[in-house]
Amino acid sequence: MHTIGLRQADAIAVRASVAVVAQVSAGDLGRPTPCAEWDLGTLIAHMTAQHRGFAAAAAGHGADLAVWRPDPPGDDPVRAYEAAASAVIDAFAATDVPDRRFALPEISPDRTFPGRVAIGFHLVDYVVHGWDVAASLGTGFQLPDGVVRAALPIARAVPDGQSRTVPDAAFAPGRPVPAGAEPLAEILALLGRGPFTPRG
Repeated sequence: MHTIGLRQADAIAVRASVAVVAQVSAGDLGRPTPCAEWDLGTLIAHMTAQHRGFAAAAAGHGADLAVWRPDPPGDDPVRAYEAAASAVIDAFAATDVPDRRFALPEISPDRTFPGRVAIGFHLVDYVVHGWDVAASLGTGFQLPDGVVRAALPIARAVPDGQSRTVPDAAFAPGRPVPAGAEPLAEILALLGRGPFTPRG
């Protein structure tokens, strides 16, 4: 089986998220999402801000909390999302990025992370959030098997427990993984995603 590197997997997942976000119309922004406290507009704003934050972290500016702050809703959140996605893919493409130190204050305010670890965090986030957007719209979210398999060990390593129950936690508490689950279904269960029915 061909193994996909983290940067390649991340870029594929991000581009897949761009494709599903491109399906969002202004009338969809109030839809509920699998992220219980966020409607679709809020979710896309969060995803946009995270791309910008990770791009800034790749350039050595991740400790600035302002770069992680979602912007107020604009006239064209889909275009803003596409621009932020392109920016983070470009930022991660630099040759030495896997060896840079990333400040990720939302994960830990007191330490930095090797770039390859940070890219893994980003990958898992966009595998899950791409699925969140698709679920909100009632559409499918397809990723190559190699991308999902690259994300699976990272999802398995995400700590569970009380930290997942605080407000604005990155993920809800894990759910039981169904027997024989496909890798994407396992990732979703590990990171707290359960059955979700979109509102028509």
